Amino acid sequence: MTAVSTSRPARSRAGVGIGLVLLAQLMLVLDTTVVNVALPPIKTDLGFSPAGLSWVLNGYTLAFGGLLLLGGRLGDVFGRLRVFQIGLTLFTVASFAGGLAPTADLLVAARIAQGVGAAIAAPSVLALLMTSTPDEGSRNRALALFTAVSSAGGSLGLILGGALTDLGSWRWTLFINVPIGIAVVALVRRYVDETDRRTGRFDVVGALAATLGAVAVVYAFINAPDHGWDSIGTIGGFVLAAVLLALFVRTERVVPHPLLRLGLLRSRRRAGALVVMSLLVGSQFPMFFLLVQYDQSVLGFGPLASGFAFLPLTLAIFAVSRISAPLVGRYGPQRLIAIGTLGMAASFLWLSQLSTSSDYATAILGPMLLSGASAGLAFMPTTVAILSGVEPEHAGAASGLLQTMQQLGGAVGLAVIVSVYASGAVPGEVVPGAEAAFLTSMAFALVAFTIATVVMRTPRRAEVPGSVPA
Repeated sequence: MTAVSTSRPARSRAGVGIGLVLLAQLMLVLDTTVVNVALPPIKTDLGFSPAGLSWVLNGYTLAFGGLLLLGGRLGDVFGRLRVFQIGLTLFTVASFAGGLAPTADLLVAARIAQGVGAAIAAPSVLALLMTSTPDEGSRNRALALFTAVSSAGGSLGLILGGALTDLGSWRWTLFINVPIGIAVVALVRRYVDETDRRTGRFDVVGALAATLGAVAVVYAFINAPDHGWDSIGTIGGFVLAAVLLALFVRTERVVPHPLLRLGLLRSRRRAGALVVMSLLVGSQFPMFFLLVQYDQSVLGFGPLASGFAFLPLTLAIFAVSRISAPLVGRYGPQRLIAIGTLGMAASFLWLSQLSTSSDYATAILGPMLLSGASAGLAFMPTTVAILSGVEPEHAGAASGLLQTMQQLGGAVGLAVIVSVYASGAVPGEVVPGAEAAFLTSMAFALVAFTIATVVMRTPRRAEVPGSVPA
């Protein structure tokens, strides 16, 4: 009787802690898209040039994607809860500064600072979820919620951004983070335990090489649509990224306390799952960019209606994510990833048929539901495949690597597919170029399917479905 009475408060405490950590994760993911539908009024209010306006999105993505590995290592060395609070505090302060920004330059600076804070906090999210769950079943359920939040956060950001912009001002897309961030920072230590600190010297060279290399590759892809794939900035970015990546790998092989254990990449299954994750995010993010423009320019939706147009995608992701955990336990990750990637490919093929005479109910709703259900089926088992077998002391590094691939996948996918779209676009029109863009998204998803079925294939007796490190 005593055991039951003591375990119930412990489960309740763990549940609140998981909820707080997931709320922070949702806030960090929302900010990749929450300002999308607010870009026109931001441009008008602060006098952005067309090229400069893209940095409201890209500044956040660059900092977030480039610093995630460093954020994971900071959590391992200094304690994940402490680093999570520091990163979230910086994110919250930067959100407040961005909401007050009187000029374009200060808004971009605030968005970069938000990205830095997000990169410091985000890698600790998965690690804290792992240490807050008492058994494998609850751990898989927490992972399912994490993937639902991460997958649906983009479309929820569009809805929230549209509502705040229509009902108030674009500044509230940033101010909304402030009360949430303060509440999580103030309460999380009461409900979540600190993790053990990993002793050892800090790998400064590896941290700089990984961070600057990630920034260089994201910058190169972002630069390409505006300045060309053969421009000095694009080629120079790729060359610099290759040099820094080589330096990073060499450093990680020789230093006693590396930023990233290269052994994490020796598993063909894990390496394949990381590539699949980047391809899935890279294929889906451009859908937000393209359909927001289609909804507003062709269908005549306002910011709020345009945001709500993505609600079916969000609901489909949440609905399927709720059943993905037991399905992984029964069938293993690989089959679910294969089915999910095929479903996403089919949804993009469907969207490639959009025309100026299409309507929302017949041309967008169906593929959006299919894409959401398929994403809900694929993302959680991909996360399981990446984190399975990782030692607890390396959980922060693995989490940082996972989320780095998500952010870089989104940035690269958006840059590549928007470049394809721009090559066929007609000034003042939205539909020309959309077919090629959505077919490129389909190609991304088909490559992910191939990797899941070929590279990630393992003997049945070697699989431990749903296993995740304690």
